[in-house]
Amino acid sequence: MRQTISLLFALFLFNLSFAQKKQDFSLNSPNGKIQAAIAVNDKITWTVSHEKDVVLAPSSMSLTIGENEVLGKNTVVLNSKKETVDTSFESPFYKKKSVKNNYNQLTLNFKNDFSIEYRAFDDGVTYRFITKKKKDITVKNEEVVLNFNQDYNTLMPYVRDLRNPKDPYISSFESHYENKKISEFAKDTLAFLPFLIDYKNHKKAVFLEANLQDYPGLFVTNNNSKSGFESRFSKYPLQEKNGGFNNINRLITERADYLVKTKGTRNFPWRIVVISENDAALANNDIVQKLSEPTKIKDISWIKPGKVAWDWWNDWSIYNIDFKAGINTQTYKYYIDFASKNKVEYVVLDEGWSLEEDIMKHNPNVDLEVLIAYGKERNVGIILWSSWMALTKNTDGILKNYASLGIKGFKVDFLDRDDAKMVNSVYDIAQKAADNKLLLDFHGMYKPTGIQRTFPNILNFEGVKGLENNKWTPNDDVPTYDCSIPFIRMMAGPMDYTPGAMRNATKSEFKPSHSNPVSQGTRCHQLALYTIFEAPLQMMADSPTAYMKEQESTDFIAKTPTTFDETVTLDGEVGKFVSIARKKGVTWYLGAITNWNSRETTIDFSFLEKGKKYEAEIFSDGLNADKAAVDYKREIITVNAATKLKYRLASGGGLAMIITAK
Repeated sequence: MRQTISLLFALFLFNLSFAQKKQDFSLNSPNGKIQAAIAVNDKITWTVSHEKDVVLAPSSMSLTIGENEVLGKNTVVLNSKKETVDTSFESPFYKKKSVKNNYNQLTLNFKNDFSIEYRAFDDGVTYRFITKKKKDITVKNEEVVLNFNQDYNTLMPYVRDLRNPKDPYISSFESHYENKKISEFAKDTLAFLPFLIDYKNHKKAVFLEANLQDYPGLFVTNNNSKSGFESRFSKYPLQEKNGGFNNINRLITERADYLVKTKGTRNFPWRIVVISENDAALANNDIVQKLSEPTKIKDISWIKPGKVAWDWWNDWSIYNIDFKAGINTQTYKYYIDFASKNKVEYVVLDEGWSLEEDIMKHNPNVDLEVLIAYGKERNVGIILWSSWMALTKNTDGILKNYASLGIKGFKVDFLDRDDAKMVNSVYDIAQKAADNKLLLDFHGMYKPTGIQRTFPNILNFEGVKGLENNKWTPNDDVPTYDCSIPFIRMMAGPMDYTPGAMRNATKSEFKPSHSNPVSQGTRCHQLALYTIFEAPLQMMADSPTAYMKEQESTDFIAKTPTTFDETVTLDGEVGKFVSIARKKGVTWYLGAITNWNSRETTIDFSFLEKGKKYEAEIFSDGLNADKAAVDYKREIITVNAATKLKYRLASGGGLAMIITAK
């Protein structure tokens, strides 16, 4: 009898082991082009293909909690469930009025109280862990592996930060993309998301994350085989000290041996692979928006996107006035007068209006209450700059105080981390700002991962090497970067790039300047960015004096909205050029830019409604823009859906249009 029982038990174990090895699942996109093959064996892997092309070779995933419980190792599938979702949702502060959300979903429920949810869209695939533990858990690590079957080229943004070289997780997330093969990944460093893989057959993939809550952001490094990447996460901060610029960062001096202590029943962030057969599609992708939680703000009527007259980039450099320009009440009245005259919705008071370490104490030269009242009379709102460190000393008190004074929002700077503590702080600030009906621009560092849908009072994020950084970097290839970020960084969400330079330079003439900065590329390149770059709170980086000298350009910028009802990517190639049209109401706005290579572009107006005539106000590069980057031509012509026009984009050039129905 005992022998029989032992034999049956052995057969049970054998069958269980055999069953585990044979547990394979598949998930296809609605159009059938993308396939995800999931294998559950001693570990869980997935392989992603697009038609016959392997996008992701077998890559493992797991989540380690507690002391040594690895969710994804030697696990057993209890059951699986497939479903199809085809719906849409409204997106009022976005590049389109509504977002279509169609996907197939596979949920695998495992022993040990966890699940993995996979979704396949027509433009990508994604997965996330879901735990169902009754008690709180400690997350020690998450394994995210990205393996490839060939040594493809990448466009990779590396961590580049000198404030604390011993801690690679301190980062402003400002880096140009380095074009290197997978095997050439820079040693002993990290890269952050999103990044791009080029499959050399017109197909590309961008890797992102979404719905990052109570959890650190994902970094990658090269794996031992040099055929892919593996995840790295910042451990939870235990001790911090002041450091960095003017000592207004909080640098980590001690970290825990875990990522986060969190609820046992929760959803973890999405791991995303977006796949495209043509580059243009990458510049009009909604996957982060689709995978993020809906808004937690019931009344959004007070959230007003718009443009902002900004002081810092131009160094308060105004002239032909009868007072000393600087961080003072008279200067900011000048900015408010300019904003009011040009129907610019906001003025930001950047660094210097208060003490950096205590923003409840004002610069005596800045009468804030006078400026708030002055702006209110002229329909111009005031936004205040603050470091994250100063704001979090008393977040409730600070926000309530300034909201009661009539401030419209805060530009929060120098976060420069995305460990779980910082992520939780961002959510806390967002909720408290919403409670006080305040807008937010997370400028210093914070890259978006979907919180902008959950808290739509967050209108901007930096996480981009924008104009403020570029004014000091003569060796940076800015036009190429400008032609890359719509396909990569912008997929994650809006960005505080801060365009609008009225002083423009060719490649050979560009020189760094603090008080009289210039942009790389032409005037029309700058104008086009107001349509191409997504930013519901869009800065006007140059000085009011410069804008008033260039009223034609200023009028064009002032008329361009910052959110749209519809977006169409007309054409583009990563790092080379892009052209995008966006609609607001019955009016279309069009922008096209190129890298340092001059090129001819054809604008096909078939996106317009057939049978209607339109008046197009067009700013194109002047005949001499290759030598004088400020040179442009303005014309007004009639177009319709059948119109096709050719334009020459100068080196670093651009093209910008406002197309109004007659």
